[in-house]
Amino acid sequence: MNAANKKIVVVDDDPDILDALQMTLEDEGYSVTTTEKGEYAENLRGTNGDLPDLIILDVLLSGKDGRTICRKLKSQPETSHIPIIMISAHPNAKQSVKDVGADDFLAKPFDVDALLELVAKYLSIF
Repeated sequence: MNAANKKIVVVDDDPDILDALQMTLEDEGYSVTTTEKGEYAENLRGTNGDLPDLIILDVLLSGKDGRTICRKLKSQPETSHIPIIMISAHPNAKQSVKDVGADDFLAKPFDVDALLELVAKYLSIF
């Protein structure tokens, strides 16, 4: 698998987490788009109309619930196939993210290697 061809969208309302994840994932060769806005995740098309290969989505976003976004993406035929890894500082969110169709969950603060393993696992499906 060639990581350079894989596009990842990271949605979190904490700029420090966005920066850290972007650097980590780009170091692995992925193409990364970050946003603090939940609206972007709902309208996923990139500037050239393409969809990401994977989404990393925070459970609690300012003014938005990531679980609502996840449920919407998983219910739409054009985006239901995209793996979604949800992240949260609340470890008890694990069951609620499964209920909305998230493919996986990581509690913050998470181990970078654990995140990279999950990303690789889901991107090797394609």
